[in-house]
Amino acid sequence: GGWIMLLAALARPRRVSGLVGIAAAPDFTEELIWQRATPEIRTTLEQDGVYFEPTDYDDAPYPITLKLIEDGRTHLLLERPIAIHCPVRLFHGMRDHSVPWSTAARISDALLTEDVRIFLVKDGDHRLSRDSDIDRLCTAVGGLCRQVG
Repeated sequence: GGWIMLLAALARPRRVSGLVGIAAAPDFTEELIWQRATPEIRTTLEQDGVYFEPTDYDDAPYPITLKLIEDGRTHLLLERPIAIHCPVRLFHGMRDHSVPWSTAARISDALLTEDVRIFLVKDGDHRLSRDSDIDRLCTAVGGLCRQVG
């Protein structure tokens, strides 16, 4: 979601006034899947075109396709400046086992806008879906709406 958020803002900068990301993970196909994949997983992807990754969020494994990895390589963002100039708010749970919370700082460093705020939730997970998390997000969205008019 966060990767698509950034790509959409780049594609339509005049239509985007501000961004709020939750556990944003641009480049995740390369950094969190491919680079961490064992030789066996890479072989499965190359031979079968798909690997089924167990997940904490569902009983069924999550299909990872080689096409997803290859397509992701055409949209990598974090190795160069990201030409987004609107305010950005990034939320990340520090108990997120899917995406390292340090990714929020990497996104901030890459963004050209100076108006970036990172909110780390010490006991938050990847989804930040508790009532208290939703309250924080709503407060940030409301503040951003007031800021940009």
